[in-house]
Amino acid sequence: MISIPLRLSRPVMAAVLLCAAAGAWAQAYPARVVRVVIPLGAGGTTDVPGRIVAQRLSEALGQQFIVENKAGAGGTIGADFVAKSKPDGYTLLLTATPHVITANLYKNLPYNALTDFAPVIRVASGPYVLTVHPSLGVNSVRELIALAKAQPGKIDYASSGNGSAQHLVGAMFAHMAGIQLTHVPYKGSSQAQQDLVAGMVKVGFPGTPIVIPHMKSGRLKALAVSTAQRSHHLPDVPTIAEAGVPGYEALVWVGLLAPAGTPPDIIAKLNGEIAKLLRAPDVQQLLASSGVDPTPTTPEEFGAYLKSEFDKWGKVVRDSGATVN
Repeated sequence: MISIPLRLSRPVMAAVLLCAAAGAWAQAYPARVVRVVIPLGAGGTTDVPGRIVAQRLSEALGQQFIVENKAGAGGTIGADFVAKSKPDGYTLLLTATPHVITANLYKNLPYNALTDFAPVIRVASGPYVLTVHPSLGVNSVRELIALAKAQPGKIDYASSGNGSAQHLVGAMFAHMAGIQLTHVPYKGSSQAQQDLVAGMVKVGFPGTPIVIPHMKSGRLKALAVSTAQRSHHLPDVPTIAEAGVPGYEALVWVGLLAPAGTPPDIIAKLNGEIAKLLRAPDVQQLLASSGVDPTPTTPEEFGAYLKSEFDKWGKVVRDSGATVN
């Protein structure tokens, strides 16, 4: 017979009590309002999925998940706020592709984009669309490249701001295509989209919800999508890779982070609840209306994905010479 000691050492007892407390904490979570910080402007590709997730979490968990937009400096203001928040699950960051782009563009950030956050889940992803105004007179990626080579630096492209995902998506396209495009940064995506539709700028990389209605009206032309495979939202539009720039791929992704040190049980609870709600057909339809589709991951998978994206966009910044000046 194996005897089991009734008396445990103090370190072992402390560990047992800590695990029990963490489990009880996660079961009780959330016990009050949870703040979901979105570090980008209202109404964009990140904002819409963020509000959908916050609303459904509120319904599922019985506490309010309140969205708060803290935009500015390429998303770094909101990210810094969350990085410095108490790691108790009550302040979260619903972020997107610019999170890893700005970490490579901005010098001396007051936080580390990877180590100061705990990955929770990647929520959704989708394509950018290489879009031109009809007045440019091109109908394909190859025609755009040929025109840009004949007129180096004379064709401009719009983005939602210096250091934005659209900025770097365009810089990567120009670098890989061997052309010079002039970057025109705006203060937010709405103004950039308005000027693209008006023909004030000739090229842009918006999301599918912006492009589709203007394609139908003839105000814009979609030349290609940025993803490795064609988008089911635009099945007749080729990828940039197949249309003339082999190896090109860029995703707009949306994901949830918590401050580093947030209890793993809380991370697991949030991950499970969000993965569940993303399976709901009405949620999938709402996400599709904002140009993305559910792509849930485990926290570990999302962490590895963040690292790969950080490395990828770091190389784009170095190779293209992109700056925020």
